[in-house]
Amino acid sequence: MPFKKAASEKSYMKVGLYGEQGSGKTLTALLVAEGLAKLENKRVAYIDTEKGTKFYSRSIPERAVHPEAFDFDRVITRSIMEALAEVEKLNPSEYGVLIIDSITALWDAAREAYRGPRLSNGAIPMHKWGEIKKPYKRLMSLFLDGDYHGIICGREGVLMEADDSTGQSEVIGKKMKAESETPYEPDVLIRMRNDRDTKSILAYVEKDRSGILTNSTIEYPRFDHFRPLYSYLHGGEETKLGSLEEVADRDAAVIQEQAERADMERTRIFDAIRSAIHRADSLDELKAAWELTKGKKTKLGDLFAELESAKETRKRELNMVVGV
Repeated sequence: MPFKKAASEKSYMKVGLYGEQGSGKTLTALLVAEGLAKLENKRVAYIDTEKGTKFYSRSIPERAVHPEAFDFDRVITRSIMEALAEVEKLNPSEYGVLIIDSITALWDAAREAYRGPRLSNGAIPMHKWGEIKKPYKRLMSLFLDGDYHGIICGREGVLMEADDSTGQSEVIGKKMKAESETPYEPDVLIRMRNDRDTKSILAYVEKDRSGILTNSTIEYPRFDHFRPLYSYLHGGEETKLGSLEEVADRDAAVIQEQAERADMERTRIFDAIRSAIHRADSLDELKAAWELTKGKKTKLGDLFAELESAKETRKRELNMVVGV
């Protein structure tokens, strides 16, 4: 893949929302998804792990924000494998937005599904984490590469750091409670907060790769706040990274091909030098044949010792002929 002039290849908005219970994640996700789906003229797919949408599918006149019923298709599950199966078969021609709420619950499900041996303290052995993360990583890869807009909602966790002076861990910030890399994946990451003093839902934009909303605070976030980001999406085919497993398979295939080519080249060099050694009719010719190994010892590897043995054998044979 040669370098080429950078161009916009961003077609779909991927957003992460996290915060405490009651901070407005579900409502905000639906408001943003509704606006995106209307622009795409498609539907919203919602994976609900906590039945948080149970009142949003019906009209409630007393609801201050969006009293009308939201129109979306929903799957209720806490199973990482069921959620993965639904995302794998999601049809982008029908669905323009996918919401996963909450990604924290699915990460917990991936960990709880582990049934292997544990350490004496009940912890999961380090070498088993790759197996545990595999379906979760696959889910995130599909979410990020999917030809649809995506919103993940996650619970809020604390960010800890050890104090060098005391050796004690202390809270230094907030984070999305999920697999450690998850918060870095979306294009936009927002921490939601229910400010009970002002009775407002606030959204702190911690990251926005477009630079439009970064470090801004939005009161009662709605789709209109995100519309400027949508205007910079080019609407064409987006570059896909693929899952780590898929990338690893491609890399393994290239590595294997390179190893096979290197082995063929090593065998070719070995055969040529061995043939020259066997054809040598004098010590001078044998010396010239051995010169062919110069700079090739590393490439020849364990075959170099075979050539040394062949050289010494031929040297003895030639000395015997000279002696006669």
